[in-house]
Amino acid sequence: MGPAGGRADDRARARRDRADAPPPPGATAPQRPPPGAARPPGTGTPPPVPPAPAAPGAAQQPKPDEGGDVMVVQPPTQKIPNAFAVFAGLDKITGRTTTFDVAMGETAQFGALQVTPRVCYTRPATETQNTTSFAEVNEVTLQGQAKRIFTGWMFASSPGLHAVEHPIYDVWLIGCKAAAPVTARPAGQ
Repeated sequence: MGPAGGRADDRARARRDRADAPPPPGATAPQRPPPGAARPPGTGTPPPVPPAPAAPGAAQQPKPDEGGDVMVVQPPTQKIPNAFAVFAGLDKITGRTTTFDVAMGETAQFGALQVTPRVCYTRPATETQNTTSFAEVNEVTLQGQAKRIFTGWMFASSPGLHAVEHPIYDVWLIGCKAAAPVTARPAGQ
Protein backbone atom coordinates (compact mmCIF):
# COMPACT_ATOMS: atom_id res chain seq x y z
CA MET A 1 0.00 0.00 0.00
CA GLY A 2 1.40 3.42 -0.95
CA PRO A 3 1.59 6.51 1.24
CA ALA A 4 -1.58 8.00 -0.33
CA GLY A 5 -3.66 4.95 0.66
CA GLY A 6 -2.37 5.14 4.24
CA ARG A 7 -3.27 8.84 4.56
CA ALA A 8 -6.80 8.23 3.25
CA ASP A 9 -7.27 5.51 5.88
CA ASP A 10 -5.98 7.85 8.60
CA ARG A 11 -8.40 10.62 7.51
CA ALA A 12 -11.36 8.22 7.50
CA ARG A 13 -10.39 6.95 10.97
CA ALA A 14 -10.11 10.54 12.28
CA ARG A 15 -13.63 11.40 10.95
CA ARG A 16 -15.05 8.32 12.70
CA ASP A 17 -13.31 9.23 15.94
CA ARG A 18 -14.63 12.81 15.77
CA ALA A 19 -18.19 11.60 15.12
CA ASP A 20 -18.08 9.30 18.18
CA ALA A 21 -16.27 11.75 20.47
CA PRO A 22 -18.26 13.82 23.01
CA PRO A 23 -18.85 17.48 22.04
CA PRO A 24 -16.39 20.08 23.33
CA PRO A 25 -17.38 21.90 26.56
CA GLY A 26 -20.16 24.43 26.00
CA ALA A 27 -21.39 22.90 22.73
CA THR A 28 -24.48 20.79 22.39
CA ALA A 29 -24.39 17.32 20.94
CA PRO A 30 -26.33 16.77 17.72
CA GLN A 31 -29.48 14.78 18.29
CA ARG A 32 -29.34 11.34 16.80
CA PRO A 33 -32.39 9.20 16.21
CA PRO A 34 -32.64 6.10 18.37
CA PRO A 35 -31.35 2.87 16.82
CA GLY A 36 -33.90 1.28 14.48
CA ALA A 37 -35.83 4.54 13.97
CA ALA A 38 -36.45 5.89 10.48
CA ARG A 39 -33.96 8.54 9.37
CA PRO A 40 -34.94 11.72 7.60
CA PRO A 41 -34.06 11.64 3.89
CA GLY A 42 -30.49 12.65 3.05
CA THR A 43 -29.07 12.22 6.57
CA GLY A 44 -26.36 9.70 7.34
CA THR A 45 -26.01 6.26 5.87
CA PRO A 46 -28.95 3.91 5.74
CA PRO A 47 -28.84 0.86 7.99
CA PRO A 48 -27.46 -2.26 6.33
CA VAL A 49 -30.05 -4.51 4.73
CA PRO A 50 -29.54 -8.22 5.35
CA PRO A 51 -29.37 -10.30 2.15
CA ALA A 52 -32.50 -12.19 1.17
CA PRO A 53 -32.29 -15.92 1.88
CA ALA A 54 -31.60 -18.05 -1.18
CA ALA A 55 -34.25 -20.43 -2.41
CA PRO A 56 -33.61 -24.07 -1.49
CA GLY A 57 -31.65 -25.86 -4.21
CA ALA A 58 -30.53 -22.59 -5.81
CA ALA A 59 -26.85 -22.24 -6.65
CA GLN A 60 -25.02 -19.93 -4.29
CA GLN A 61 -22.89 -17.20 -5.77
CA PRO A 62 -19.20 -17.28 -4.82
CA LYS A 63 -18.37 -14.70 -2.15
CA PRO A 64 -15.50 -12.28 -2.66
CA ASP A 65 -12.73 -12.37 -0.10
CA GLU A 66 -11.26 -9.26 1.59
CA GLY A 67 -9.22 -8.34 -1.49
CA GLY A 68 -12.30 -8.41 -3.73
CA ASP A 69 -11.24 -11.60 -5.51
CA VAL A 70 -13.83 -14.31 -6.02
CA MET A 71 -12.77 -17.66 -4.59
CA VAL A 72 -13.95 -20.67 -6.58
CA VAL A 73 -14.04 -23.96 -4.70
CA GLN A 74 -13.54 -27.05 -6.85
CA PRO A 75 -15.59 -30.14 -6.02
CA PRO A 76 -13.55 -33.14 -4.91
CA THR A 77 -12.36 -35.35 -7.72
CA GLN A 78 -14.36 -38.47 -8.39
CA LYS A 79 -12.54 -41.76 -7.82
CA ILE A 80 -13.60 -44.74 -9.91
CA PRO A 81 -12.74 -48.02 -8.16
CA ASN A 82 -11.54 -50.81 -10.44
CA ALA A 83 -11.44 -54.59 -10.06
CA PHE A 84 -7.90 -55.10 -11.40
CA ALA A 85 -4.55 -53.32 -11.13
CA VAL A 86 -2.03 -53.57 -13.95
CA PHE A 87 1.62 -53.68 -12.89
CA ALA A 88 4.90 -53.88 -14.74
CA GLY A 89 7.88 -55.71 -13.36
CA LEU A 90 11.52 -55.55 -14.39
CA ASP A 91 13.89 -58.44 -13.82
CA LYS A 92 17.25 -56.67 -13.63
CA ILE A 93 19.22 -59.89 -14.22
CA THR A 94 17.60 -60.79 -17.56
CA GLY A 95 16.48 -57.26 -18.48
CA ARG A 96 12.95 -58.51 -19.15
CA THR A 97 9.90 -56.39 -18.44
CA THR A 98 6.65 -58.23 -17.68
CA THR A 99 3.14 -56.81 -17.45
CA PHE A 100 0.69 -58.56 -15.14
CA ASP A 101 -2.90 -57.97 -13.95
CA VAL A 102 -3.86 -58.62 -10.34
CA ALA A 103 -7.41 -58.64 -8.89
CA MET A 104 -8.04 -56.56 -5.78
CA GLY A 105 -7.12 -58.52 -2.67
CA GLU A 106 -5.40 -61.27 -4.72
CA THR A 107 -1.65 -61.89 -4.74
CA ALA A 108 0.51 -62.28 -7.84
CA GLN A 109 4.04 -63.67 -7.78
CA PHE A 110 6.70 -61.84 -9.78
CA GLY A 111 10.07 -63.47 -9.25
CA ALA A 112 10.65 -63.46 -5.50
CA LEU A 113 8.06 -60.70 -4.97
CA GLN A 114 4.39 -61.09 -4.07
CA VAL A 115 2.25 -58.12 -5.14
CA THR A 116 -1.19 -57.56 -3.54
CA PRO A 117 -3.23 -54.51 -4.62
CA ARG A 118 -5.91 -53.38 -2.14
CA VAL A 119 -7.56 -50.61 -4.21
CA CYS A 120 -7.02 -49.14 -7.68
CA TYR A 121 -8.63 -45.83 -8.60
CA THR A 122 -8.94 -43.97 -11.88
CA ARG A 123 -10.71 -40.71 -12.76
CA PRO A 124 -13.43 -40.06 -15.33
CA ALA A 125 -12.30 -39.45 -18.91
CA THR A 126 -13.37 -35.79 -18.58
CA GLU A 127 -10.74 -35.12 -15.88
CA THR A 128 -6.96 -35.26 -15.84
CA GLN A 129 -5.95 -38.89 -15.59
CA ASN A 130 -4.48 -39.92 -12.26
CA THR A 131 -4.38 -43.67 -11.69
CA THR A 132 -3.46 -44.71 -8.15
CA SER A 133 -3.27 -48.00 -6.31
CA PHE A 134 -2.63 -48.95 -2.72
CA ALA A 135 -0.50 -52.08 -2.77
CA GLU A 136 1.51 -54.34 -0.51
CA VAL A 137 4.65 -56.10 -1.73
CA ASN A 138 6.35 -58.96 0.08
CA GLU A 139 9.67 -60.58 -0.70
CA VAL A 140 9.86 -64.35 -0.31
CA THR A 141 13.17 -65.14 1.39
CA LEU A 142 15.28 -68.24 0.78
CA GLN A 143 13.77 -69.69 3.98
CA GLY A 144 10.28 -69.37 2.43
CA GLN A 145 9.17 -66.51 4.71
CA ALA A 146 7.36 -63.44 3.35
CA LYS A 147 9.05 -60.19 4.36
CA ARG A 148 7.11 -56.93 3.74
CA ILE A 149 9.24 -54.55 1.68
CA PHE A 150 6.59 -52.05 0.54
CA THR A 151 3.18 -50.82 1.65
CA GLY A 152 1.77 -47.65 0.14
CA TRP A 153 0.33 -45.78 -2.80
CA MET A 154 1.69 -46.14 -6.33
CA PHE A 155 1.00 -43.59 -9.05
CA ALA A 156 0.89 -44.58 -12.73
CA SER A 157 1.71 -41.02 -13.82
CA SER A 158 4.94 -41.06 -11.77
CA PRO A 159 6.38 -44.58 -11.89
CA GLY A 160 9.55 -43.54 -10.08
CA LEU A 161 7.56 -42.13 -7.18
CA HIS A 162 6.69 -44.90 -4.71
CA ALA A 163 7.72 -47.75 -6.99
CA VAL A 164 9.13 -50.94 -5.48
CA GLU A 165 12.89 -50.99 -5.88
CA HIS A 166 14.54 -54.29 -5.07
CA PRO A 167 18.13 -55.42 -5.80
CA ILE A 168 16.84 -57.80 -8.49
CA TYR A 169 13.25 -56.67 -9.28
CA ASP A 170 11.42 -53.39 -9.81
CA VAL A 171 7.61 -53.21 -9.78
CA TRP A 172 5.45 -50.21 -10.68
CA LEU A 173 1.81 -49.42 -11.47
CA ILE A 174 0.77 -49.04 -15.10
CA GLY A 175 -3.00 -48.69 -14.76
CA CYS A 176 -6.31 -50.16 -13.63
CA LYS A 177 -8.95 -52.28 -15.34
CA ALA A 178 -12.61 -52.58 -14.52
CA ALA A 179 -13.05 -56.02 -16.10
CA ALA A 180 -11.13 -59.29 -16.00
CA PRO A 181 -8.30 -59.69 -18.49
CA VAL A 182 -9.28 -61.56 -21.65
CA THR A 183 -7.44 -64.82 -22.29
CA ALA A 184 -7.30 -66.49 -25.70
CA ARG A 185 -8.68 -69.99 -26.18
CA PRO A 186 -7.39 -72.42 -28.78
CA ALA A 187 -9.68 -72.92 -31.79
CA GLY A 188 -12.21 -75.74 -31.50
CA GLN A 189 -12.92 -75.43 -27.79
